[in-house]
Amino acid sequence: MGTLLSVIDLAGTFVFALSGATAGVRRRLDLFGVLVLSFAAATFGGVTRDLLIGAIPPVAIADWRYAAVSILAGVVTFYGYKAVDRLQNPVLVFDAAGLALFAVAGTDKALAFGMNPAPAAVLGMLSGIGGGMARDVLLSEVPTVLRSELYAVAALAGSTVVALGSLAGVPMSVSMVVGACLCFGLRIIAMRRGWHLPIAGQSSIVREREPRDIE
Repeated sequence: MGTLLSVIDLAGTFVFALSGATAGVRRRLDLFGVLVLSFAAATFGGVTRDLLIGAIPPVAIADWRYAAVSILAGVVTFYGYKAVDRLQNPVLVFDAAGLALFAVAGTDKALAFGMNPAPAAVLGMLSGIGGGMARDVLLSEVPTVLRSELYAVAALAGSTVVALGSLAGVPMSVSMVVGACLCFGLRIIAMRRGWHLPIAGQSSIVREREPRDIE
């Protein structure tokens, strides 16, 4: 189980790094700037979580594989942007899967370090959304998680399942699978239906806008 989580964690890191590098290429940054965005998008959430729970040094810095995967994604995107851009829709699906995994794995790690369930759930959400926020801030943009379809809410829902499962004595593997499925499902449905939380000046709780084609 640990090996599988490690492999999927690195795969999610690669996908998130692709999103950061793609944003950098679109803003016409140089190679160094693209690599910085790639690494930030892939690791910032996990690094922040580890610092807050006292897991020092953060695994994304201590384990060379995270930096290597991020740099590889940045280089691939920089020199093969057209090919990567064609994969935008599949990347959105993988991004949702990475969000789900990082949210539940981050919650599990926070609980393992003695955090109470409520802050552990918040830290799990941060693990999933932190990289995208860092990417957008570096590009002087309003973070996507604050203005897009259900993203942070989906991550929080998944991490909350893991936290509540720990309180109820549910096996962690079961809680993580259920939480990851909930997060992934919410994110995919939100992208398909265009669901998002109320925007200033709107009154309904969840409104629909033009959905994304993610097939």
